[in-house]
Order: sequence, then structure tokens, then C-alpha cells
Amino acid sequence: MKNYIDAENAKRIDALNADYNALAEHLDRRGIDANAIKERAKTFAVAVPSWGTGTGGTRFARFPGEGEPRDIFDKLDDCGVIHGLTRATPNVSLHIPWDQADPKALLAKANEHGLGFDAMNSNTFQDQPNQAHSYKFGSLSHVDAATRQQAIDHNVACIEIGQAIGSSALTVWIGDGSNFPGQTHMGRQFDRYMASMQEIYGALPDDWQLFSEHKMYEPAFYSTVVQDWGTSLMIAQELGEKAKCLVDLGHHAPNVNIEMIVSRLIRAGKLGGFHFNDSKYGDDDLDSGTIDPYRMFLVWNELVDAESPDLNLSHMIDQSHNVTDPIESLMISAMEIQRAFVQASLVNRDALAGYQSDNDALMASATLRQAFRTDVDPILQMARFETGGAIAPIMTYRASGYRAKVSETRPKVSGAGGGIV
Repeated sequence: MKNYIDAENAKRIDALNADYNALAEHLDRRGIDANAIKERAKTFAVAVPSWGTGTGGTRFARFPGEGEPRDIFDKLDDCGVIHGLTRATPNVSLHIPWDQADPKALLAKANEHGLGFDAMNSNTFQDQPNQAHSYKFGSLSHVDAATRQQAIDHNVACIEIGQAIGSSALTVWIGDGSNFPGQTHMGRQFDRYMASMQEIYGALPDDWQLFSEHKMYEPAFYSTVVQDWGTSLMIAQELGEKAKCLVDLGHHAPNVNIEMIVSRLIRAGKLGGFHFNDSKYGDDDLDSGTIDPYRMFLVWNELVDAESPDLNLSHMIDQSHNVTDPIESLMISAMEIQRAFVQASLVNRDALAGYQSDNDALMASATLRQAFRTDVDPILQMARFETGGAIAPIMTYRASGYRAKVSETRPKVSGAGGGIV
């Protein structure tokens, strides 16, 4: 890939230098050092989900793409391409049991691409072959003690795998809930969930974190055990210091003020991280920044405002790519998330604080819009160029013919059946 990166960059470097210098001059008039912002952009990192490298689907159908990864090792190859081109995705988040493999082999493959491992993700929302107890009616909150123990044991196994590969966090999302009024006693169901989570929490190494992830609905549509940030906060506070809340941008009702949730969780010391995506109606899992880039900017505005050594967050992309090349979508998302981070870094915070103190709503809002409307492409491109990435990752990827090449060795999988994975 490096040869393609060098060749494509050579076509674009002169134009980039001109664009970067023009932007630097513009920012200088605003009292902003473009080089400092560029160096800051180089520090940005967001994890790639292993499962995101495959083609997703809906409850109705799945249309597989060419050259889909056959296993976690193919997925890591694809993740290596994404990071090589964007220089913004140095870590991969695994999903067990989908990515079950020998930890030594996982580390060896990751090292080939200069990759590390982010938070582990457990799966108790679907049944696996030869599984003793079904999760049809719940997992960590199931009425049956043996089913709950099976789900607990699975999460503990995820921690053990994570320890072996250098991860330091476990994300727990469950599909438990109910689809009919009266189907479950919601209080006792939550008590069972908490008892299960306490056992998982007790298995955490000292330097690990446990993330509880909330979701308003789906697959349980009447009630969901961990349905909103308030419940997630309750869980994290009750479990202990190592428990934090994970915010998925698509797991809320339309028009919910997610940036305010971020602010509240920061204040409580319980914000653990994000799953980035975008949505129009619900948990659409669209590419980040495709529907509401301003909302993502406002989330990053809160994060940049609250930056401190104590705010050590886990950032991951979590999307379902149904009609696009997953590698291209993940690269676009990584760049758009990085863009929001850089734009939020341009906010004049002294001016903003002054307008807020004066109750000047118009100018406070205008201060945010000025940062959001700044075209920071030259900064992002120069940051990639100087760290060995591609000025134009999508065009470089297409020029490389990577997808066609892997299609020769990866057989096309069946499109039968629905499901998001």
C-alpha cells in the first residue's frame, strides 16, 4: 500500500501546501496557530470495530459484498489498510465469540499492521452453536440462574482474552427487555441484571474498566433493561469506580440532546467513551457525520472543553455498512470524527465564556458556528501526510485495487437470511 500512498500523495502535495498555507494565514488572523492544531490532529485516535469490516444488513435481508473477511485475521488485514491510509485508527475492538482465536496469533497479526486492541465486546444477545441455554428471553437478567451464569461466564472469558492481547476494558451491551406489557417484572429483572454485573465487575483486573452501554429499544421494543443514560449512570455508580458509561450516538430517541448527556456524565466522573455513528430515525448505524455533523461537533465541543488527564475516554466507530464498501465507510467515518475533534479545538473558549456570562445567546452560538464552518481539510490532510498516511485515503484505496485483490482469495459468502451482522 505504501507505494500507492506515495504515488497518490505526489499528485496532491503541491495543492495541499497551497491550501494549508492559505488556511494557516486565515487562522493566524484569528489568533490560532495552524501548526499547533495540526500536531493536535496527529494525536487523535478512534478504534475500528472488527465486525465493521464486513457487510451489514437489516432484519429483512443482507447483501454480501465482494472480498468480505472470512475471519478475524482477514478483518485485521482490512483494519491495517484503514489505519495505514488514515493514520487515525491504531486500535481494533474485538467482539467475542465472533473473533475467537488464539491470543498469540491475534497479537502477531496485529503487530504486522502496527495495531493494538481497544475495549472487548461480549455477545449475549444471540445464541451460538452448541450453547446450553438460550438468550431468547434474556441473558444477564434472565429468570433462569443457569442462563445468567452462562452469560456471566462469557463476559469473564472476554476479560481473560482481553488481558492476553493488551485490552483494558469490557463493553457490555445486552438486548434484554420485554416486548409485551406484563411479560416481565421490570424491577426484579433489573435486580437480576445488577447481580450479574456485580459478578463481572468483581472479575475485572485492577487496571480495567467496565462500560455499560444503554439503548432505548431493539430488540426489546416494550421495555429495555438498560434503556437510557440515567440507568447506565445508576449502574456505574452502584458497581464502583471502575464502572463507566458508554454513549452510542444512535441509541437515543430522535432529537435527544446528546451533548448535554455528555456534559452530565463528565460531571459525574462516569463518562467512559463513545460508539460513533449517525442516524436519521433510530439506531441506523450510518457513517459518522452523514446526517448531522453539527451534532457530532457539539459532542466534541463538550469533550474538548472538559479535557483533562483524568478524562481518558475510549472512542470507537460502531456502524453497519449495508450498501458501501466497509473499508471506505470506516475511513470516511474516522476522518469525519477527527474533523469534529479539530473543529472543536478551534472554538474561542474565552470569547464563548464571556458571551455566556453576558447571556448573549446569539454571539455564543455564532462562536460555535465559526469553528464548525472552518474548512479544516488541509490540516487533516497534512497531518496524514506527515505521519505516512494518504492525503486522499479513498482515492488512494481505490487506486490500489485492494478490494479486487482480496476478492480473489476470499470466497463470496451467502446472502441468505437477515440480521445486522
